[in-house]
Amino acid sequence: MSTSASSAILMDVDSGRVLYEHNADAKMLIASTTKILTALVAIEEGDLSDTVTVSRAAAWTEGSSMYLKEGEELTLETLLYGLLLCSGNDAAVAIAEHIAGSEAGFARLMNEKAEELGMTGSSFANPNGLDDELHYSTARDMACLACAAVENETLVRIASTKSVTIGGRTMSNHNKLLNLVEGCIGLKTGYTQAAGRTLVSCAERAGQRLVAVTLQDGNDWADHEALLEYGFSAYPACRAAVPGQILDTAPVLGGAADTVPLAAAAGFAWPLAEGETLETELALTGPLTAPVTAGTAAGEAVFSVNGKEVGRVALVCGADVPPAVESAMALLRRGFPQ
Repeated sequence: MSTSASSAILMDVDSGRVLYEHNADAKMLIASTTKILTALVAIEEGDLSDTVTVSRAAAWTEGSSMYLKEGEELTLETLLYGLLLCSGNDAAVAIAEHIAGSEAGFARLMNEKAEELGMTGSSFANPNGLDDELHYSTARDMACLACAAVENETLVRIASTKSVTIGGRTMSNHNKLLNLVEGCIGLKTGYTQAAGRTLVSCAERAGQRLVAVTLQDGNDWADHEALLEYGFSAYPACRAAVPGQILDTAPVLGGAADTVPLAAAAGFAWPLAEGETLETELALTGPLTAPVTAGTAAGEAVFSVNGKEVGRVALVCGADVPPAVESAMALLRRGFPQ
């Protein structure tokens, strides 16, 4: 597998497993893929129904635009469509000023969120991705950001929209992958002369989600199509547990039943290459003694691939187990002392 990109990565969203990488930790300009973080911070910090008044600074922002006018009033949701579909630099500034009072204040929120997500190779100086020596990231960091972004239903809803008419504007998505790749759900294109073409994408098939990132890639549409096809075919997800699934039983001492079902408290899936096997081993915390209540922690399911641990899921009791019923003679002795 190879691409035309200076830096690239392919990652499975749920497991975080890297399926392909090239120069993935190089610090590079990322252009408008920045707007994934802008949208995520705005959705978390603001309200979609907020009314935003466009400032002169926002209206006169250089580069790609949704053509805002000074003094115009729009909802935050409309601006988010302009941000993610039209790649509006003006929308980014209007959003930043509304959420944090200024671009600089919003950049601080962006850097705080990046630190929270573990994006150790990144620095953000503005909400739109215009070239700045203090504005950069890595393919690996952008993949981590994308994995967090696709957990946000509002962001995915907007980023996956091909076209929309909202607030009197009709906007079309610049992301060609929505029509090229089966299951594509966004995310964001980018370009400046210094950064070159940048692209972050996500696709979902059969419950498996993959994120691809290419930086400085003149053939990014084809490369993303190839990366995602490669990932789904070479690393299909093996689902070992879904929340509430009964994985085994455990013995119960002194109970009305001898055993209690053990349920997975969360789901677990892992992308497997040919020749790999996902194995499950139960690690119980100790003997269970009646009475047992459903939901009681009982240990962990430990998942391994070819002998190497890849994850754990808590196990809980899947039913109540009352104490064993006393014999009729024992009850009589307790009720009628001699």
